[in-house]
Amino acid sequence: MKRYTLALDLVNNKELIQEYEEYHRNVSPEIKESIVNAGVVRMDIYRFENRLFMIMDVDDSFTFERKSLMDAANEKVQIWEQLMWKYQQAIPGSENGAKWVLMKQIFEL
Repeated sequence: MKRYTLALDLVNNKELIQEYEEYHRNVSPEIKESIVNAGVVRMDIYRFENRLFMIMDVDDSFTFERKSLMDAANEKVQIWEQLMWKYQQAIPGSENGAKWVLMKQIFEL
């Protein structure tokens, strides 16, 4: 099993951050299903202030390219992603238009 870690910033607004967390407490079954169907075995998101950190454990079928293609073909995912842009902002150093940025592992014990 492979693990990926990603980072993203939220718009630094307490009300918007609360709304974002509420959406993530009630993620629709269709969105969860799309994540699992892409090969994600486990996904955790943590927040400090407006910085998010995601840990994804994936199976051998997972690739970011495959997930992107699946997401592009899924109307529910597209609606979800558009909604999330209200709350998300690109992290400093990310490529133009990028949301989640892959993090480099620098230590392991």
